[in-house]
Amino acid sequence: MMKKIVFFTGIILLFCNNELFAQGNQLDAYTLSTSELNGTSRSMAMAGAFGALGGDVSVISSNPAGLGIYRSSEISGTLDLSVAQTSTDWINRVTNQSKTRFSPNNFAFELFFPTMSGGIENWNIGFSYNRVKNFNRRYTMSTNAHAYSMADYSAWRASNAFGIGDGILPEEFERSPYMNAGLSGEWLPILGYEAGFFGDIFEKENGLYHSAFGNWDGDNWNILSPKYSHLAVNESGYMNEYNFGFGVNLSNFMYLGASMSVMDLDYKYASFYQDRFESGRTRDDDLFLENWLNTEGSAFSINVGVITNLEMLRLGVAYNSPRWYKMTDYYDAQAGSYATGYAQPEAFSAIPEASSSEYNFRTPGKWIFSGAVILGQSALISADYEISNYNEMLFSHDYNFSSYSNVDYIVNDYIKADFTWAHTLKLGGEIKINPQFAIRAGYMMQTSPMRKDLVENYVEVYPAGTIPHFNTTSMPTNYYTVGLGYRFTPNFYMDAACVYRYNNSKAYAFSNTDMYRSNEEAVISIPASLKSKTTRVLLTMGYKF
Repeated sequence: MMKKIVFFTGIILLFCNNELFAQGNQLDAYTLSTSELNGTSRSMAMAGAFGALGGDVSVISSNPAGLGIYRSSEISGTLDLSVAQTSTDWINRVTNQSKTRFSPNNFAFELFFPTMSGGIENWNIGFSYNRVKNFNRRYTMSTNAHAYSMADYSAWRASNAFGIGDGILPEEFERSPYMNAGLSGEWLPILGYEAGFFGDIFEKENGLYHSAFGNWDGDNWNILSPKYSHLAVNESGYMNEYNFGFGVNLSNFMYLGASMSVMDLDYKYASFYQDRFESGRTRDDDLFLENWLNTEGSAFSINVGVITNLEMLRLGVAYNSPRWYKMTDYYDAQAGSYATGYAQPEAFSAIPEASSSEYNFRTPGKWIFSGAVILGQSALISADYEISNYNEMLFSHDYNFSSYSNVDYIVNDYIKADFTWAHTLKLGGEIKINPQFAIRAGYMMQTSPMRKDLVENYVEVYPAGTIPHFNTTSMPTNYYTVGLGYRFTPNFYMDAACVYRYNNSKAYAFSNTDMYRSNEEAVISIPASLKSKTTRVLLTMGYKF
């Protein structure tokens, strides 16, 4: 089975010393590549199925040819109230969490320039700001039935850092291990060792480390299963998109468009993990692991598209290029333990301060195929189909050192092995009750690009820095949308939408370890079932001129 070791890849100069840090793993790449349904209330009420319709500023970032369909100038803004709810079931123990956020979701304007010459009816330029993704989510998972602890996992990682029976030597832990390039992919076992999860008092037995939590039966050390395990994760932040587009109308038959998008990303992650053990003493043995991550980045992409108008039928096709990111990660982590088997039972440690890394990242590109049927002035139906190959995600660095080239190769190799094509279907409809009032509805489905071995954790997912927690899913993400529109005057209008998003995934506290290695028992991690539901209410106000 493929060995999935994610190395630490950033460099920071601190007091004339180089420190090596992590860029994340293949699941972090997926988080950075995905976006959510976004745009104006009208667009979102129809599940974003505007690739062939045009005439809405949301199309600037998807099929900018839709700008050419405008017959007037327009300015609009959208407010968004979202409530994200999660429910976890970890070995029959259910926990619920929620998080609410209010923010501006979209602002845009479009300018119309009629020409009536040379077959060009008009040309249009536009700008839009979209909040393409909110990272806001909070979930907790707890159980009293997990067989293995974080100490077992950390000890296993230390024992198998470089392959079967080839782990980190005790003396390597004592020689500034965070500064050791040879240990640059193993900060979690380093932190675990210094925090007392395992250590010299239970030094390597048969070439293997094992948890500090257990007891001797006279001949063997028997590890303890935790009587209580708990993980709390809090995510926040945003992915913003600024789009500058151009569209042209050729004889009311063909519309062409192009746009450039600039992205701004700020992602924050905090987690707290704890295991408690039955020690038979006044105080239970326990351990904790706490992580903080802040990812900042900016990117750009190019979008091109075309729409043909065949009376009642419109057809469109567009290509959205990959997003090319420049990223910076800032980390902090600490851990501690209390183990009565030690002469000094309490231990605490933290990773070096001001830890960070810089790297480049490329998302996959996307093709969009669209169709719409226009039923006079009273109704319309539309559909978009999007396809994207997620094994084209790519990490890279500006450094020329061979070790960093090797890091890029390994991470990107795992991306290619673990991901495949993702498909998105958008369906939308609108009925005008009268010239002033319209009702809308839609449905959107995004499939998961994760392969089965990754989803079920049949392959080992290595920690991203000192963060061993991760989510996988094979289930599609579903959106159900409804909305209303009302024109107060021929120029002034207001749209409202409600969007319900639902997804099922698996949440792992840490990875299963490689069961094919025969020199020790594998560590088994039972995931929690994680249900995520988000309800959004949006209001757009606009003016045509």
